[in-house]
Amino acid sequence: MGKALHHDSARAWLVWGASVGAYLIAVTQRTSFGVAGLEATERFGASASILATFSVVQLFVYAGLQIPVGVLVDRWGPRKMIAGGAVLMIVGQLLLAMADSVGAGLVGRFFVGAGDAMTFVSVIRLLPIWFSGYKIPMLTQVTGMVGQLGQLLSLIPFVALLHLWGWTPAFLALAALSVLALMLALVLVSDGPKIGAPKAVPHKVKALLSHAWKEPGTRLGFWTHFSTQFTANVFLLTWGYPFLVSGQGVSPTLASGLLSIFVVVAIVFGPILGSAVARYPTRRSTIAFGVIAAIAASWLAVILWPGPAPLWLLVLMIICVAIGGPASMIGFDFVRTFNPQHVIGTATGIVNVGGFLAALVSVYVIGWLLDLQQKAAGPGAELYSLDAFRVALSFQFLVIMIGVTGMVITRNKARRSMALRAEEAAAEQQPKKQAPEQ
Repeated sequence: MGKALHHDSARAWLVWGASVGAYLIAVTQRTSFGVAGLEATERFGASASILATFSVVQLFVYAGLQIPVGVLVDRWGPRKMIAGGAVLMIVGQLLLAMADSVGAGLVGRFFVGAGDAMTFVSVIRLLPIWFSGYKIPMLTQVTGMVGQLGQLLSLIPFVALLHLWGWTPAFLALAALSVLALMLALVLVSDGPKIGAPKAVPHKVKALLSHAWKEPGTRLGFWTHFSTQFTANVFLLTWGYPFLVSGQGVSPTLASGLLSIFVVVAIVFGPILGSAVARYPTRRSTIAFGVIAAIAASWLAVILWPGPAPLWLLVLMIICVAIGGPASMIGFDFVRTFNPQHVIGTATGIVNVGGFLAALVSVYVIGWLLDLQQKAAGPGAELYSLDAFRVALSFQFLVIMIGVTGMVITRNKARRSMALRAEEAAAEQQPKKQAPEQ
C-alpha cells in the first residue's frame, strides 16, 4: 500500500517532467548532426558514404547499448542512467565541436550515441514506478511527443547558431545544453521508494534477457518499433535534408520548415494514438499496420512521381513518415502488458533496438548506393541527384517487408500466448467460485 501512495502525485509529475526535459535535450543532440550534414560534408571533405558513417556510428552505438542499458536500468535505477547519459553527451559534443577530421568527429558521435542510448529507456522505466497503469499508454506517447520538440531546437536555434557563429560555437552550445540535462537528473529525478522488484545482478542478466526475448509480446514490440520508426530516423538523422534540398530542389529554409512537420505531427498524433491504444488494446498491431501501409504508399508516390514531387505530396509523405514516430511507442506498450515488472527495463531495451537497427542499416546502404551510382556515372556526376535518391531510398521498402513479416509471425505467437494465459487464469479461478457451493 505504501508504494501506491506516490502514484499520480505532484511529485510523480515533477519527476516525469524533469526526466522528459532530459530526454528532449537528448533528442536535440541526436538530431543535430542531421541538419548539419551539408556543413559536415564541407568541413570534413566527406563523401555520401562518409557522411552516412557519422549517423551509422551513432545509431550503431545507440542500438548496441539498448539491451545493456535496459539491464542496467533494472539494476541501478533510471536516475543514475539519465545523469550518466548527459555526461557522455557533454563529452561527445565537446569533441565534435573541436573535431577537424573524420576520425575525431566519429569519436564525438560515438559518445553522443552512447549518452542518448541511456536516456529514453530510463524515462520509460520511470512511468510504472510513478503512475497508475491506465495512464501509462498516454504518458508513453506524450513522453515521445515532448521529446520530439528537441528537433525544433536542432532545426531553429542550432541551425541559426551554425550559420551565424560557425561549427565550433554551435556544438559547444549543445554541450552546454546537456549540462542542463545533467542538473535535471541529479536534482529532480527520483527512482521512487523502490523499483518494485528485485534488482538484476550480474549472474541473472542472461536469465533476464532470455525471459524478455522468449516472451512473444517483446518480439512483437521489437518488430513493431523496427517497422514504424526507422523511416523517420533515416529522414531526420541523415538523408531527409539532402534529399529535399539537392534531390527535390527545395530551398534550405523550406526544407527546415518541412522537417519541423515531424514535431507538429508528434504533438497532434501522439495523444490520438495513445488514447486509441488505451481504449483498444487488442487492436494495437492493427493500428501499427495501418501506419506502416501509409508510410510505404506515400514514399512510393514520391519516388515514382515524374520529376520533383509537388509540395503537397512532400508534405503528405512527411506527415505519414512522421506518424511512424508516435506509432513506434506501441511497441513499448506490448512490453508493459506482456512482461513482469522486474524485466520491463530489459524488454524495453530490446524493443528500442528495433527502429534504430533498421535505421542504421538503411542509412548506410542508402549512402553506399548514392556513391555507387556516382562512380558508375563517371567523373563530374552529381552525388545527390533526384534519380540517384530514387534508387537509394527504395531500399526502405525491403526493410519494411522484413519488419512486417516479423510482426505477422510474432503477433500470431503473442495471441496464442495471451489465449493460453487467459485459459490458465480461468482454470485457477474455477475452484474458487465452486468453493462456497461445496
